[in-house]
Formats: sequence, structure tokens, C-alpha cells
Amino acid sequence: MTKTLGIRVDKPMAPGFFASRWRGEVFLSRLYWRDILIVGSVINLYIGFVALMIAAKGGALWVSAMVHFAILPYNLFLVLALWRTPGRSNLMVWTSLAWLGAATML
Repeated sequence: MTKTLGIRVDKPMAPGFFASRWRGEVFLSRLYWRDILIVGSVINLYIGFVALMIAAKGGALWVSAMVHFAILPYNLFLVLALWRTPGRSNLMVWTSLAWLGAATML
């Protein structure tokens, strides 16, 4: 048991979302299926829809492009985190790369 700023801490603090994935502390199935394929795809579809609506409503093309590509750093992070995770299969690596391409282009 340690004391931090006068607060009793019985166990170390859980790592954050990004840190745990970057260090490979998340189950591979959770990272691949939930974070990339399900949640990542839903976020990308939503952002793509918003970008499309901006363009359709006569918004500036550069604004629409910025909205569309704003999610790219998050997508790159997820794919690189998967590639760093031990136990990944070649199929996971290639499908995550295909997902990244599809999410970026569509």
C-alpha cells in the first residue's frame, strides 16, 4: 500500500485506453474485433457521413476533407497497436491494413 498526495492507493492505477493498447495489455480479440472492426468502423462511418453532409449542404470542400481525415490518427494508432501486440496472426495484420485503407478512402 502506498500513499500518493495523501490518498491511499491499494493497487496501481489502471492504464488509460491508449497506453494499454500501445503496450499490448489488452486482449488481442478485444483490440481486433471490438476496437478496430466494430467501434472503429462505426466511428468512421459516422465521421464519413458528417463529412458528406457538410459537402452536400454546400460547405467548403476543405472543411469536409478535414472532417473526413480527422479520424486518421486514431485509425493509424489502432492498426499500429495491433501490429505491436504479441500473438497477432498474419490474417489480422492484413485485414487491419485493408480496414485502414477502406476507412481512409471511403
